[in-house]
This record gives sequence, structure tokens and C-alpha cells, in this order.
Amino acid sequence: MMRSIPRRLRKPVAIMVAGVLFAAAWLVRGGPLWWVSIMTVVVTAVRAYSWYRMSGTDTDEAALAGSRADERQQLVSLKSRALACNVAAIAAFIGLTAAVALNAAWWWPFAAMLVVTGFGYLFGLSSYGTGESDADSPAYYASPPVRR
Repeated sequence: MMRSIPRRLRKPVAIMVAGVLFAAAWLVRGGPLWWVSIMTVVVTAVRAYSWYRMSGTDTDEAALAGSRADERQQLVSLKSRALACNVAAIAAFIGLTAAVALNAAWWWPFAAMLVVTGFGYLFGLSSYGTGESDADSPAYYASPPVRR
């Protein structure tokens, strides 16, 4: 679906979709804080517009905003996401350990975060792993060649 959207609009569209969903959650919640949904839509629109404007310039930040990052920027982004996943897993483990030690009833969100990060890690291994034998292993030469 994102391939049909021009590169310069991909991030602003994603920002708008996330902002509208968050605003809808505040609106559905109701109560005295329903007005937060209006502020969320306004802030989201301003942020999406600023990302769209920034993506039109010729800088490293604009390349990231315009979804046209080079290999170096993609590697930095990948390493940053891996670090964020590790920090989230460690924080979930610390929270789970504290909740179990205190015999508290709020342990399950931390356990759920550990499960989600674990499954995400395993899904990443299965998605991005090569799954093919190395050229220097005997199993590589025993299998029939793949025609493309």
C-alpha cells in the first residue's frame, strides 16, 4: 500500500493516520477530556505539514522525512530500533521482576511486553534471516541450483 503513495508523502500520511486514530481514542473515551482529541488533530496536522515541508529540502533530515534515506542512514535507523527494542525488553523485565517481588496485581502488562518483544525478535529472525546455505558448506553443493 505504501508503494502507491509518493515517497515525500509516506511519513506525513503515516503521521496523520496515527494522529487521527489517537484523537479518535480520546473522543471515544469521552468525559471531561474529550477536547484533547481536537488538540491532537491540530498538533498532528501541524507536524505532518512540517514533515512534508522538511522533506522537500536537500539535507540528511529531509532524506529521512522524505523516505529516501541512503544505506548509512538506514543502518543508523536499524541500530536505533534494535537498541529501542533491547531497552523496552529490559524495562519490561525490570517491571515484571518488581511486580513479582511486591506480589502486585500489575505484573501482566510487563509480561505482555516481554512476550511481544520476544515474538518480534523471533519474527525478525525468520523474516530477515537468509535461510540459505553458505557457499562454502557441503550442503550448498548438494542442493539443486535455483533458477530465477
